[in-house]
Amino acid sequence: MLLLLPPSEGKTPAPDGAAPLDLTALAHPELTARREQVLAELAQVSARPGATAALGVSDGLAEEVARNTALHAAPAAPAAEVYTGVLYAAAGLAELPDAAARRAQASVLTFSGLWGVVAPGDRIPAYRLGMGVGLPDAGRLATFWKPALAEVLDARAAGDVVVDCRSATYVAAWKPRTTAAADGTPPAEWVEVRVLRETDGKRTVVSHNAKHTRGVLAGHLLRREHEARTSEDVLKAAQELVGSVVLTEIGSGKDQTLIEANLLDGRPRGPRTLELVLA
Repeated sequence: MLLLLPPSEGKTPAPDGAAPLDLTALAHPELTARREQVLAELAQVSARPGATAALGVSDGLAEEVARNTALHAAPAAPAAEVYTGVLYAAAGLAELPDAAARRAQASVLTFSGLWGVVAPGDRIPAYRLGMGVGLPDAGRLATFWKPALAEVLDARAAGDVVVDCRSATYVAAWKPRTTAAADGTPPAEWVEVRVLRETDGKRTVVSHNAKHTRGVLAGHLLRREHEARTSEDVLKAAQELVGSVVLTEIGSGKDQTLIEANLLDGRPRGPRTLELVLA
């Protein structure tokens, strides 16, 4: 299984005094040269007037943008602890038991405009940079990373099931190959995760609680005894959660229960869709 996650928008800085970033120790060191380029460009852009606008964030995040100017020397922590958004909290990546943590390190990749991809145990500093941003020389980051990620990840995903919890911005950086390569390398089974809500018999796509629900699924896939190896295995894992309360809404206090999980066929060369239905 290969489990693809987006980064959280907010990042939790490592404790003061923690060891700094070691680029060569990150997963897929083949990406080191590109990581160095983006780090250097990001530092330059972040030091200029108008840096927040250039990076597509509000002026209220100026302090976080300023941190971008010294990421090489900033304290670093495991990515599972730096990424602390809704999805990561629901998955509990930073609190996995030993066996599940080893599975996560081997199978989870967080996509990043700065690093390309990182594994949960990779030590990184807190930063602010989205995949949709364009830098002066690198250009739009999804386009910049696309050829390098294909070279690294096509081989990793071949013959495996890819569970995709990313948003469209990060999907643009790499799409699993779903047909056999010319050299006979097998394709991947690509499964995207979509969350629906049923109200009065009508189903609509969920945006607000989708990240949390995808996180619950990710955590379950990592903790269960048998690793998913096919799309049908992923469906079975999701169906194990049917009947359980996925979340409790803040404010209303209303529970959202997973009532159904379905696996739909996709368009040619596209992903299959795992639909998770809440009510």
